[in-house]
Amino acid sequence: MSIIVDSRNLDFILFEMLNLTDILNSEQFAHCDRAVVTQILDSAQRLAEDLYLPSAARLDASPPEFVNGGVEIMPEVQTALAAYAEAGLSAQAFDHALGGLQLPFSVSMAANGMFTAANLGISNYSMLTTAGAHLLAAFGTEEQKARYAVPLIEGRWSGTMCLSEPQAGSSLSDITTRAEPAGDGTYRISGTKMWISGAAHHMTENIVNLVLAKIPGGPAGVKGISLFIVPQRLVAEDGTVGEENNITLVGLNHKMGQRGTTNCLLNFGETGPTVGYLIGEPHRGLHYMFHMMNEARISVGHGATMSGLAGYLYSRNYARERLQGRRIGQKDPQSPQVPLVEHADIRRMLLAQKAQVEGALALCSYCGLLVDQQALADGNERDDLTLLLEVLTPIAKSWPSEHCLEANKLAIQILGGAGYTLDHPVERFYRDNRLNHIHEGAYGIQGIDLLGRKVRMAGGRGRDLLVARITETIEQASVVPALADFARQLTTALEAFQRATDASLACDNQERALANATLYLDATGTVVVGWLWLWQALVAARALETGDAAPSAFYEMKITTCRYFFRYVLPLVHTGFALVEELDDVCLSWTPEQLEFV
Repeated sequence: MSIIVDSRNLDFILFEMLNLTDILNSEQFAHCDRAVVTQILDSAQRLAEDLYLPSAARLDASPPEFVNGGVEIMPEVQTALAAYAEAGLSAQAFDHALGGLQLPFSVSMAANGMFTAANLGISNYSMLTTAGAHLLAAFGTEEQKARYAVPLIEGRWSGTMCLSEPQAGSSLSDITTRAEPAGDGTYRISGTKMWISGAAHHMTENIVNLVLAKIPGGPAGVKGISLFIVPQRLVAEDGTVGEENNITLVGLNHKMGQRGTTNCLLNFGETGPTVGYLIGEPHRGLHYMFHMMNEARISVGHGATMSGLAGYLYSRNYARERLQGRRIGQKDPQSPQVPLVEHADIRRMLLAQKAQVEGALALCSYCGLLVDQQALADGNERDDLTLLLEVLTPIAKSWPSEHCLEANKLAIQILGGAGYTLDHPVERFYRDNRLNHIHEGAYGIQGIDLLGRKVRMAGGRGRDLLVARITETIEQASVVPALADFARQLTTALEAFQRATDASLACDNQERALANATLYLDATGTVVVGWLWLWQALVAARALETGDAAPSAFYEMKITTCRYFFRYVLPLVHTGFALVEELDDVCLSWTPEQLEFV
C-alpha cells in the first residue's frame, strides 16, 4: 500500500465532503472534470513514487554541501524537479494566459501533497517557486510577468523569498538590507539575508529571489519595507539569462530535517552591484510579500499534514504485518503471536494519528476550496471569502504543525525501537515535520496574528463567518441521532471560543490580552478541526443511511474517528480557552531575575 497518499480518503474529502464538482462546473474550470482530476492525481502519485520517494533517505543522509563557494547537490534532485516541470505540474494552478493549466488550487494542493510526502527535501523547491510566481502574477507589471513569472511557471527557473536577516529573525521591522535607486529605474541591493530556503543552487537556469529591503528615506519600521525582484543571474530584454548578479553564498545552514533543501546565508552587493527591480509601489513590500507568505503558510501546514500522513500510513502497514506478543489473557507461549494492530494501545495510537492527519487534511483542503471560491466570486462574496481565509490561515499553518508532529511521534512509538533507526522512515518524517513549527512564522507568531489581528479585522466579520459555518453544520448534525451529542459538545466548545475572544478583545492591556495567544490558537484550531470531523461524520452518516456507502467500513470508521476526536481531543480546549478568558497573567508576572536565581 502507498505511504504517500490515501486515495480513497482524498476522494472523499474533495468530492463527497467539499463537493469539488461545483468548482469544476464553473466556466473558469470547465476544462477540468472529475476524470481529469483523477488522471492528474494518479500521474502525480506515479511520478512521486518513481522519482521522489526512492532518493528521500539518501538525500537526508547526503544533503547539499558548500564547496568552493557553491552548492553540490545529489543529481537525483535536479532529475526529479525537471520531470515535475516536464509533466506540466509547475503550471498547475496558473491561468491559461500565463501558460498555466488553470487547475483549481485545491487540486494542485492535493497533487503536490504527494511529492511532499514522498520527499519533502525536493518538493520545497517547487513550493517556493510556485508561491513566488503567484506573487508576481498578482502584483508584477506585464513585463515582469513575462520576464520572470513565466519561466517560473514553466519550471525552467526556481524562486525564493528573502525576508529574515541574522539580527532581525521574525522582527521584519528591524531588517537593514538597503535598496539604493540607480537612476535608471533599477535599484542596487546591499545587505545580508539568513535562513533562505531553496537558494544558491544551479539546478535551474536562474533563481528569482524576492527580497525585502528598505529604500533610504522611507518610513521607519515595516511601513518602509519594499519588495524587489533580485535574479541570481541578470536577464536581458529578450529573456536571455546573462551574467551573475553578485549574490554571494556565504554558507549553508544544516537543519535537523528537510535536509535536502538548501538553506542559505546570502550577501547582496558584496562583490559588485546587485541589481534589483521594484515590485509595485515603494514601501508596500510587506503587503505584497504576505500574498506569498499566506500561500506558503497554507503550504507549510499541508506539508506538515503530509509528513504526518506518511508516518501514519507507514505505521499502519507495519502494525498489520508485524507479529508481536499475544492478547491480554493469552498465557500460552506456544500460541501464535498476533499482529501489533490487535493490541488496544496500538489501536489507540493509530486512531489518534488518523484523527490528527485526516482532520488536518480536511482543514487544508477546505482552505484550498476557499481559494478556488475566491477566484470565482466578486464583490461582497469575495470579500467575505477573503476574511474567512484570513482567519483560517494561521490555523491551517499551525494546527497541523503541532498535531501532525504528534502523529509522527506516535508512528515512531508503534514501531518501538525500530522506529528510531534509519531502517525505517518514520524518524525522518518526525525530523522533517519539526521544522514546520517555525517555517513561515513560528507558532507563537501565528497565535498573535490570529488573536491580535485576524479575529478583529473588519469588525470581526471573518470570525462571524466562521462561527456561522460551524453553526450550520451543528444544526444539521443535531437531528442525526448518532451525531447529536457531538453537535452539543461542539456548541459548548464554540461558546467557550466566543467568550475567550470577547474577553481578549475587551482588554485594554494588549500584552495581557495576548499573553495566552498560543493557547488560543491551538484551542481554536481544535474547534475548527472538530467542526470538520463533524462534517465528515455527517457525510458518512448520510451515505450509510442512503445505502451509497461503499465500502461501508470506510464510512463507519469516519464516524468512529469523529467519536474519538470528540471524546479524547475536543474536551481539552476548555482549559486553554479558560486561561484566555480569565486573562491569566502567570506568564507575565514573573521576572527574568527570578528565573536566574531560583
